[in-house]
Amino acid sequence: MLGLGTVTFGPALFAEIPGDSTVSNPLFRISLAQWSYNRSIREGKMNTLDFIAAARDTFGLDAVEYVSTLFRANPDSYWKTMKKVADDKNVKSLLIMVDDEGWLGDKDAAKRTESIERHKRWLNAARELGCHGIRVNANSSGSREEQAKLIVDGLSRLAEIAHAMQLNVMVENHGGLSSDGAWLADVMNRVNRRNCGTLPDFGNFWEYDRYKGMEELMPFALGVSAKSNDFDENGNETKTDFARMFRIVLNAGFRGYVDIEYEGGRFSEEEGIRKTLLLLRRIQSESLNWTFSA
Repeated sequence: MLGLGTVTFGPALFAEIPGDSTVSNPLFRISLAQWSYNRSIREGKMNTLDFIAAARDTFGLDAVEYVSTLFRANPDSYWKTMKKVADDKNVKSLLIMVDDEGWLGDKDAAKRTESIERHKRWLNAARELGCHGIRVNANSSGSREEQAKLIVDGLSRLAEIAHAMQLNVMVENHGGLSSDGAWLADVMNRVNRRNCGTLPDFGNFWEYDRYKGMEELMPFALGVSAKSNDFDENGNETKTDFARMFRIVLNAGFRGYVDIEYEGGRFSEEEGIRKTLLLLRRIQSESLNWTFSA
């Protein structure tokens, strides 16, 4: 384990992945998060195999990110089928967003250990699928300092297991204190492991300044989620200044995949994904003319 101090992260430690783009040598790649299709999947109109195919066939994307709560499968059957479909479509499986597997920062030590054990199933799935890691939540209770100590323990132990499997563990700003950029950055510095970082989400800072939060979390980013909800007549996202966000992302030195995570209601899922993709393609092109301090 590394010594104490600030750790600077680039793209995911265990993920050097090529990707497709309509822009020659883009500064970032684009993937599709399964949550973008959560309504269709929950309503039984689509399954995970359909989602993988849609990423390539509908949108021309070469990478996807899964959500554990949108499929519960036997690792010896469905995960292998997912891998075959992804391989056949030449689609890279990047990560699994894991939810509802207990609190990694639970006050009860036994429950904290149980949560770590439950997350191991998804580490095995990630390895089976060829992902570079899993996204987890920093759930805990107590004071700000108590929660930090508890989640540092849970994350450190899970990251140690993941490292032996050559996998990453990523924490998303996803409610509670995890949506406080300063708090989560402090947790990352305390964990201080190369394979334990963040998955900053544009839209999940809520009461916290999202641009400040991104600046605080990007030094540890092993992935980025471009959350979108609505668009104006010019194709810009109405809640987040995407150009400003991407200047923060790229200035931090990040050069990996950024996922499309559409969760708006005014447009259909497919239309919302497409509008997000068009916006990201535009930024891919514009960003080639930007200058960065990092």
